[in-house]
Amino acid sequence: MTSPYLISRERFVPAPPESVFDLLARPAMHSVIDGSGTVGDARPNGPARLAPGAAFGMDMKMGVPYKIRNTVTEFDEGRRIAWRHSGGHVWRYLLEPADGGTLVTEQWDARHVRHRVMYRIMGVTRRHPESLEQTLEKLAEHFTVR
Repeated sequence: MTSPYLISRERFVPAPPESVFDLLARPAMHSVIDGSGTVGDARPNGPARLAPGAAFGMDMKMGVPYKIRNTVTEFDEGRRIAWRHSGGHVWRYLLEPADGGTLVTEQWDARHVRHRVMYRIMGVTRRHPESLEQTLEKLAEHFTVR
């Protein structure tokens, strides 16, 4: 069953799962791979590397600057990491070893958000597929350029 509130994209990344996971687990790197153009710097006093239950903040900008707080909700070292935004939706990365690298799946999951219809009204569900694809492209380029 498909849902407009679960958007998922995948891409091969030419790096081992451990290296990809390490990048994803460092909030300071999120703006480097962001394909939406909305993610800024990690907020001060947060963890340098995420762990189960860790809370971290990010500077954001969609027209106007704002700050968000996230909490790590899923964590399986080298395989899966996800955090829930203060608005309730989840950003998730699933990593599968592949020949010569990693198959990375990025997901935006708002299936359990109470007022999720607002995301459709605001156009979020239409914009996210392209943003996820661009993020995964930047992630792959990060390891290709090295």
